[in-house]
Amino acid sequence: MMTKTAEPVVRKKKKNKTSLLISCCSIGLILVVWTVASLSGALSSGMVPTIQSVGAALVDISANGYKGSTLLQHLGASFYRLFTAFGLAILSAVPLGLLSGHNDKVRAALDPIIEFIRPLPPLAYYTILVLWMGIGNGSKIMLLYLACFAPIYIACVAAVTKIPASYTDVARTLGANDGQIFWKVILPYAAPDIFTGIRTAFGHGYSTLVAAEMVAAASGIGWMVLDASNWLRSDVIFAGIIVMGATGIIIDQILRRAERKLVPWKGKV
Repeated sequence: MMTKTAEPVVRKKKKNKTSLLISCCSIGLILVVWTVASLSGALSSGMVPTIQSVGAALVDISANGYKGSTLLQHLGASFYRLFTAFGLAILSAVPLGLLSGHNDKVRAALDPIIEFIRPLPPLAYYTILVLWMGIGNGSKIMLLYLACFAPIYIACVAAVTKIPASYTDVARTLGANDGQIFWKVILPYAAPDIFTGIRTAFGHGYSTLVAAEMVAAASGIGWMVLDASNWLRSDVIFAGIIVMGATGIIIDQILRRAERKLVPWKGKV
């Protein structure tokens, strides 16, 4: 006889299997449509290459490289820029966002700057960064940092400002000091939204990667896609996009798993 506590677990596993099956069918349908469209001649091979040519390009750049660097080296160069900026954004945006959410004066000082930078397209200020910081990795990392900073900061501010005042009032009534209130009340309550902001920031950073590698780069997955477009190498373009999408999904899944481990109470309070 199945216990009551086991029933939700079984239902969740069935739901996950159903979702996985639907996702696989969706991907399979896209591949079938792609294959039929390319083989039937409905789409120009110069615009949409066949799956076989994309697979061959992926194998070729993995084994022989593209413009002097292998696929792993291109990914390594991009991930160095991306994760350096991503880590710096987390280290600075989380404390500043929490402080701004808690202190109206700090929020009033920082909000205009964040709201001014946030909607700007990366290329609008990348040229300025290049003038200030040169054409090396510094300007690229700064561009990615700015792309990652705002989503994390805004998520932290929103998380703190929506904490019910009764939570902190009860904690003070029970004798908690400011430090204990932060670690025991504010941070646990805000943690789910912080992780959401971190995942959003990673997406913003990854989507800005091509722009970051446009100027004076000779490696990087974004640069590879951009350079291939100059030579009309649609097979390499598609291979690079597939790699970027696949690695993005993998990293997002890692962040999701970290969130489930570190914030197991999300959705339960």
